[in-house]
Amino acid sequence: MSGLGPVVVGVQGTGLGPEDRERLAHPLVGMVILFASNYESPEQLRRLTAEIHALRDPPLLIAVDHEGGRVQRFRRGFTLLPPMRALGRLWERDVLAACRTAASVGYVLASELRAHGVDFSFTPVLDLDHGRSEVIGDRAFHSDPRVVTLLASHLMHGLQLAGMANCGKHFPGHGWAEADSHVDVPHDARARSAILAADAAPYRWLGRQLTSVMPAHVVYDKADRSPAGFSRRWIDLLRTDLRFTGAVFSDDLLMQGASGQGSVVDRARAALKAGCDLVLVCNRTDAMDEVLDGLRWVPGPRHEERSVRLVPRGPAPDPAQLRASELYREAQVDLDALAGV
Repeated sequence: MSGLGPVVVGVQGTGLGPEDRERLAHPLVGMVILFASNYESPEQLRRLTAEIHALRDPPLLIAVDHEGGRVQRFRRGFTLLPPMRALGRLWERDVLAACRTAASVGYVLASELRAHGVDFSFTPVLDLDHGRSEVIGDRAFHSDPRVVTLLASHLMHGLQLAGMANCGKHFPGHGWAEADSHVDVPHDARARSAILAADAAPYRWLGRQLTSVMPAHVVYDKADRSPAGFSRRWIDLLRTDLRFTGAVFSDDLLMQGASGQGSVVDRARAALKAGCDLVLVCNRTDAMDEVLDGLRWVPGPRHEERSVRLVPRGPAPDPAQLRASELYREAQVDLDALAGV
């Protein structure tokens, strides 16, 4: 795993061009994030991921936001996954069925991605459904942190069965702030104690089961003037009080919620200084190049230890073998039953 840097970048199309290859060879790059614009078909995705993996040794990790519901980048040729709220509603009728189905969702999500060369998904969402945030909305499992924790735990077990790590987001919680951090700077004016007791509780209860965490681009006014992903106070709390030992990702540095931190290079520096291990610069190639040209970075003593936990475990399945496997077929039955509720 040594040699992989802290910057997560995107690529421009459905195949790699010369500029992409040059950018991905930069020693500060450690991961590639893909979007719907990078996808045409399952076959094309397998070619693209194979090309990315072949560029470096050790290979760059390939990630995607593939939660289900509104946030699923690859659709044609993939199982359409439900929004997480559907699992919360099933919980209210049948707790055991909800837990089993959450594991099935995680397994199908991860096994299909790995069968097409994708190593990692930024999931699960641990935000509480306070009924206030439209950008979170049905991406949240439930309003009760205990239900969120148990359903997320089962979903992460499904990811693990397929050999995939996880990412709890958006710490300490994006469900109360009404503004969308993609286009605004959200604020949460509640007392720090209230946030820790409710919204941050899943992070405490899940503990070492979480392999990575993504803080929110939200300013928690009574705790710090900086959004959580740029706040040493919040990230130290995550590591000390909540005893989290995995990797911390910044959310996309080009989102409006990060705009108060200066230039994109300043944002990358601020996030790393606050305690993030990896920073996302997702869409604009000029911004990616600014960060790669302007950032000076020395890996911390635990960078490799934290990063290696993101690497998938075991061989990736062949798509045909996956579809024929008993575990996959049983998981599909659970998803079909959820869709019919």
